[in-house]
Amino acid sequence: MSETTTHIPEEKSRIGAPSIPGFTEEGENLSPINDSNGSPLGGASSKAHSHGGGVGVPDSSRAGRLTSYNVEDFAKLTGREEDWRFTPLKRLKGLHTDELTGTAPKVELTGSDAVVLTEVAADDVLNGIAHTPDDRVSANAWKYASTSQVVTVPKGAEGVQATLRITGESLDAAAQHIIVVAEENTEATIILDHVGSAVLAQNVEFDVRADARLTVISLQAWEDDAVHASSQQALVAKGAAFKHIAVTFGGDLVRVNPSARFTGERAEIELYGLYFADAGQHLEHRLFVDHAVANCKSNVLYKGALQGKDAHTVWVGDVLIQKAAVGTDSYEANRNLVLTDGARADSVPNLEIETGLIDGAGHASTTGRFDDEHLFYLMARGIDEKTARRLVVRGFLNEIVQQIGDEALQERLTDTIESELAATDN
Repeated sequence: MSETTTHIPEEKSRIGAPSIPGFTEEGENLSPINDSNGSPLGGASSKAHSHGGGVGVPDSSRAGRLTSYNVEDFAKLTGREEDWRFTPLKRLKGLHTDELTGTAPKVELTGSDAVVLTEVAADDVLNGIAHTPDDRVSANAWKYASTSQVVTVPKGAEGVQATLRITGESLDAAAQHIIVVAEENTEATIILDHVGSAVLAQNVEFDVRADARLTVISLQAWEDDAVHASSQQALVAKGAAFKHIAVTFGGDLVRVNPSARFTGERAEIELYGLYFADAGQHLEHRLFVDHAVANCKSNVLYKGALQGKDAHTVWVGDVLIQKAAVGTDSYEANRNLVLTDGARADSVPNLEIETGLIDGAGHASTTGRFDDEHLFYLMARGIDEKTARRLVVRGFLNEIVQQIGDEALQERLTDTIESELAATDN
């Protein structure tokens, strides 16, 4: 099993001195970065943007990525771009090139009566509060989504849960926009349950307001013919906590890009993920955590299993700690378990630090086959090899399953994992 780990140990800040040995107060510039002044765009690289399509100029840092509401600001994709080099563009079914005029998947809200679903026009003020397209597919979805579905958790609501069932019924390329608003002092769990067949470019934004606690579970349980590219962006305010869990099993090609940016101190972000790829599937997850303010915490853990010829998973995790983000505590990790020959897992953790005055930061990536010691331990106790292998895989993935507080959904995911493992046995 191969492992790449980078870790910066925790050490309390001392007055007038950096908190990481060997760092200056300016930190470690892993790539050129412009002063962003709290914006996801670099200072000299940024222009004020509006829904009409302002644009930032990209540079080599994650902070300087081009963002725009105008699809024409993004160059046509060739597959050689860093953000697209793992993605088979031909299998996107035109989400990056075509007019997205198909019928979007229908949405249905169930669960707590306190959670409200409304529909607003594309030019409504709610659009774009927490989301700005940062790639061509996302900008294309912005262009063609004529309405937005808005899920609102009203101020003061506690312990509420709701499921937004998103059902695809067409393979005509379509666009969709979803907004989730967690108002001040709320506590809620929202499940985005993607099922059916679709070719979908989707933007999802999460407006997590002061002292709100929002858990989002984005479940990609599509049919085998689905193609899904989803940009999911969160804005996390002072004292808030945002937990995002991406679970991907279904679809032919699925690319989910969760990102979150702190806008106030004492906030926390947790990003978890679970994926299981079969023969021919392409499952890709690209994350971005933007520590733009001081004294916030983030934790990222994604785990995946893959099996079968040409099964391909991609995980890219970007964490940016800006100069203003003193007192940051951040860690990210990705673990992959390859079950058969012919499968491929790509894992790329990235960490950019602009200040040394942080409590801790690090990342890790591991990809490998079964742990032979675990197998030996189980088989030495009379468990046959097939059962032992299944126990190892279940134990490996269970850490993420346990992050899901809903028992019915946990059981559903466990059953899906069992079905995947049964296919491995055959």
